[in-house]
Amino acid sequence: MSTQHEFRAVTGFDAHYGLELVALEDGLVRAEVPVRSELHQPFGLVHGGVFASIAESLASIGTYVAVESQGMIAVGLANQTSFLRPITEGTIHAVARARHRGRTTWVWDVEISDDDDRLCVLTRMTIAVRAAPAG
Repeated sequence: MSTQHEFRAVTGFDAHYGLELVALEDGLVRAEVPVRSELHQPFGLVHGGVFASIAESLASIGTYVAVESQGMIAVGLANQTSFLRPITEGTIHAVARARHRGRTTWVWDVEISDDDDRLCVLTRMTIAVRAAPAG
């Protein structure tokens, strides 16, 4: 069963590169990032670090909304990203799906596509679930 979660404001580094949450449901997160020149590497392609950041943020957000009521937080543990085709303009579209929900780790698959719905990046994210720090 999917539950729609209240959208939270994107802050910090995610806001800096332009992450916009589109959907936040139980085990599913969708987002977009408008491409602008600051996201390009020297050859005009969106920098791979942008894609890895999107994947880690979506998986962390998706895990956190599921575990926060238990006094837990979610942080990236491993990020394996494969770049299949470049994105140079338009909008980056990302969909993250939870594949494993463990007590201490969650695993997500993240698919990133371009405006023509072509698969451009695949990421497998492992998220650590830990007790929230005091205070």
